[in-house]
Amino acid sequence: MADKSLPSVNTESIEEALHRLSKKPGVKAWLMLDRINGAVLKTNGQVSLVRPARSSNSKTSLPSPTGGSFSTDVNVNTDNETQAAQELASMVWSFLSTAGTLVDEIDSEDELKLLRLRTKKQELVIVPEAKYLLVVVHDTPPV
Repeated sequence: MADKSLPSVNTESIEEALHRLSKKPGVKAWLMLDRINGAVLKTNGQVSLVRPARSSNSKTSLPSPTGGSFSTDVNVNTDNETQAAQELASMVWSFLSTAGTLVDEIDSEDELKLLRLRTKKQELVIVPEAKYLLVVVHDTPPV
């Protein structure tokens, strides 16, 4: 069944690709964010293991999906998991906005296609698409 908040362009193939991505070795989690406001549309994996929720209250102004709570492909749908996903989405959204501004300042005719952020523990790959952002968190491959 297709998620109503996802773009209608070939939703089944997107779902299929995301399911295959979830099964790849080293993939810890992925998030699909709304391209317009950064709200979490869909997630898979345990985001709270990647980055535990830090806000103890829900008074922070994090984007939330227009269709209600975010959907998840795993059965871990706790308040902590939701909060962790929203906090990570907010940080990624800020990072992407800053990177996009940098690209515009360098060359206004260019556009951001992919961001990779590698740390000692993990790597975030951020792919901006027309209607959504895909964020994949995976183990950092050995050197």
